Order: sequence, then C-alpha cells, then structure tokens
Amino acid sequence: MNSLILSVGHTAIDHISTVPHFPEPDSSIYIKNYERLYGGGAANVAAAIAGLGMNSCLLSLVGTDFGEYGYKDHLEELGVDTTHVKEIEAKTSNAFVYTDEKDSQITFFYWGASESFPEQEVPRNLSDYDIVHLAPSDPTYNTKMAQQADYISFDPGQDLPVYTKQDLTTILRNTELLFSNVHEIERIQNKTKLSFSEIRDIVETVVITNDDEGSNIYSEETIEIPAVEAEAVDPTGAGDAYRAGYLTSIQKGYDHEKSGKIASTVASFVVEEVGCQTNLPTWGETVDRYEDAFGEKP
Repeated sequence: MNSLILSVGHTAIDHISTVPHFPEPDSSIYIKNYERLYGGGAANVAAAIAGLGMNSCLLSLVGTDFGEYGYKDHLEELGVDTTHVKEIEAKTSNAFVYTDEKDSQITFFYWGASESFPEQEVPRNLSDYDIVHLAPSDPTYNTKMAQQADYISFDPGQDLPVYTKQDLTTILRNTELLFSNVHEIERIQNKTKLSFSEIRDIVETVVITNDDEGSNIYSEETIEIPAVEAEAVDPTGAGDAYRAGYLTSIQKGYDHEKSGKIASTVASFVVEEVGCQTNLPTWGETVDRYEDAFGEKP
C-alpha cells in the first residue's frame, strides 16, 4: 500500500499584515504590507507534504464561500487528496496575522466552518493512513481521532486555549509524535499538570521548535537540530512546513536526526516568501539545500 498521511484541522484564508509594532489598547497603527493567501494549519501541512511528493490527504471543513478563493483547485494541483474536505453552510475559517519588525506575531482566528467539527463523524477508513496528523482543530473531534487512529502526530498549536485538561491528556496518551514550540509546551504542562519528563514518558517522540534557534527532538536520546539559514521575509507557516518535512521524512524511513534536518530545510524555504504555501519546495529542492547546509546527503 502507498504511504498515506492524513492532516486533520483548519483550512483558512490568511490575511497577513506587517506592522512596525503592536499598538497599545485604544490606539491604532498603520499596516505596512497586506496580502490575502492560503493557510490553515492542516491545509498547510497537507500542501507541503504533497509538494514533497508524498501521498497527502486533508480532512477539513470549509464554508460555502470556499470556491471563491480557488483554494480547492490549488490543493488538488499540488496533489492533495481533498476527499475529506467537506463544505458546510458557514464561512471558511479566516486568520488575521500581524507581524512586527522583530518577527513577533499576533493572530486573530475566526473558526467559521471549523466550529462544526464536533458534529462530524470520524472516517471509517482511518486504518488506510500510516500517519494521522492532528493539526490545530476542535478538541472533541481530535480526541475521537486520537482514540481510533493507529499512529497519531499531534500539534495543538494556537488552539491550546480551547483544550481542557482531559482533552489534552487523552490525546497525549494516544500520541506517538508531539510537535510544539517552546511557548506551547509550557502551556501543555500547565494545563495537564504533567512535567516535561512525564510527557516524554507518555509520548514516544517530542519535537520542540524554537524559531531561528532550531529545534530539539526528544526520543531515545535528545537531538539538537540547527535552523537552516535563509533570507527570511515572513515567519508565517514555518512551523507547519517543519512538521510536513518531518512527517514526510519519517514516512520515508529516515531517523529522527535526519528527519529534523530535513524538516528544518523545508521550513527555510517557506520563510523566504510571504505566506504559508507561497514557496513550498519539492523533494529535490529540499535535498539540494540540505546538502548545502549540512555537507552531506540526507
């Protein structure tokens, strides 16, 4: 059977703006640059996986306005299987992302169609997928997915505030691979009342990203992965690209260290353009940059 990775969660329209700094309450600020682009954590991961040549499927909810954006055609042209992308009577999710001159970000997220996730049934063919990646999404639905899939990759991301202690604990106990950044892992610990050591005991592999400082992989051993240098323009979507690179690599049979290096390489492409899916690399492009960065073949 061909390798299949299913990404579950939001498909969104990103409104990406650059501001000189974040305004104080009861004040305003001018926007230096603005673009409307394709986004949503699950869709970003699915798109990047497809761009790398892996069989990629997306499970997501979109609104009746989805066809206006040309997004479905874009995903299918990349090679994403959209069988589980369901249109409902609502508006498609929208993310309003503001980045300051220090590359700090504030995001306002309108769930729209994603609010209907709790009413949805889990697909009957979950066993067809080698990896089910739970991107930011509804906690109730992600919990059901985690309890039924064979291999779970989990990234609660910016949706951590809507998770309960029980949601997180249940999913973690069914998770093989956890992705988080340095800020989110603290929130996971605070909400679950689990120490990092206890989380490591529960989850087979934990990957913690830290922007341009690289990432750490905690599995049988602790592995430090450097960030790959790039002419960074916009950090939006770098984390999703990293996850896509990592999932693709482990599915191709690479070990954790090389998977982390490949993931870092994929992320380096995305930050070079504005938007999460504007500059997705192919596998060949990734291998070439990997060799330049690390002086070896992956």
